[in-house]
Amino acid sequence: MRSIMKKVKNILLLLSFSIMTVILSCKRNDGYNDPVSKDPTKPGVVSNVKVTDYNGGSYITYDLPNSENILYVLASYSIRNGVTRETKASYYSDTVNVEGFAKAQEYNVTLYTVSRSNVKSDPVTVKVHPLTPVYELVRQDLSLQSDFGGVNVKSLNLFKKDIGVVITAFNQSTHQMEVEDQHYTNTDTIDYSLRGYSTASREFGVYVTDKFGNVSDTLKHTLSPLLEVMLDKSLFSTYLLPSDTPIGYGWVTSNLWDGRTDGSSAGWHTEPGHTPPFVTTFNVGKSYKLSRFVIWERPDDGQIIYSFAHGNPKFFTLWGSNAPSPKDASLPLSSAVGTVVGDWINLGNFRYPNPPSGLPPISHNAADNAFVLAGVNFNVSIDDPAIHFLRFSVSQNWENGDIAHFMEISLYGQPQ
Repeated sequence: MRSIMKKVKNILLLLSFSIMTVILSCKRNDGYNDPVSKDPTKPGVVSNVKVTDYNGGSYITYDLPNSENILYVLASYSIRNGVTRETKASYYSDTVNVEGFAKAQEYNVTLYTVSRSNVKSDPVTVKVHPLTPVYELVRQDLSLQSDFGGVNVKSLNLFKKDIGVVITAFNQSTHQMEVEDQHYTNTDTIDYSLRGYSTASREFGVYVTDKFGNVSDTLKHTLSPLLEVMLDKSLFSTYLLPSDTPIGYGWVTSNLWDGRTDGSSAGWHTEPGHTPPFVTTFNVGKSYKLSRFVIWERPDDGQIIYSFAHGNPKFFTLWGSNAPSPKDASLPLSSAVGTVVGDWINLGNFRYPNPPSGLPPISHNAADNAFVLAGVNFNVSIDDPAIHFLRFSVSQNWENGDIAHFMEISLYGQPQ
């Protein structure tokens, strides 16, 4: 028995030693940080340097010296007063990208080759002249105007770079312009509203930043936010039209304004076996210029996954009419905003967002389901006409199936 135990101990010791050997052999290599040679020779410099400028940066190409001891090329440069950046390019590349410059002007970039012993070459100074940085291009197109309950910011970001739009407002308590909101995006079109203000006049400002810490000047206007109220759901009523999709399972349209959003009761649900668009129509009781709306899709119920799945709307359109008794019309599956079909106008095409966690829709987590339960806000253009009737048209659900359903809708705007 002792001999057996001794053999077991020996095996365990050998396994422990093997594991330690593997751990030690897997020590992380941080790339350029540790010298991999003891050769103290100073490397040669880059030659045949050429510059290609772009918005906010420059590509610098070069020929490397004939040496096998070079590890990388280092570019050192200032992007604005007091801020220096360094960019490295591998020995296997002939180009280094220098970026983040604050202005369209001339800058000096210093290039070094660095050996495997971390020995720098003599410097080579290159002049670059980056074009207007993207954050400044966005600032040039920036507009700030009154919106329902706040202000609206519009601009273009044609290069789809990461930028931040920062809104400020005058604070009556501190008598200072204070940051009210920061909106980060890389979309090509910026159309962003900040709400929650009274109609009292105040000074608002907006400026643009980028990931390098560059900041534009501030566009300022004194504005009076427009009145925004929540539409009175007690005035809503179903307005059934022949082209509306038949109701399924008794989940009638009027459930959309009963105030129940958590999935414990019925919402609106179409009959299976139909093709999109899935449409329902209702009367909001009086004329309004809409500002936004919130929808609550059907959440998970503990047994079945509904959030970001099943018949919940993924792509949908809001149609409106201010006619006294709008007539039926077969709505297209897709159309541009502003399209008119009979008495109805396309007020906006919308896409329900993906799970905030970044997980695949079918694999969303509890926080994503909480996001669904909280309701999701969608903006309506201030340029849209007033409406008295609405049609909610689902062009595609999350499973590309033959039904549509959701729990509740709340609408906001200005009575006319």
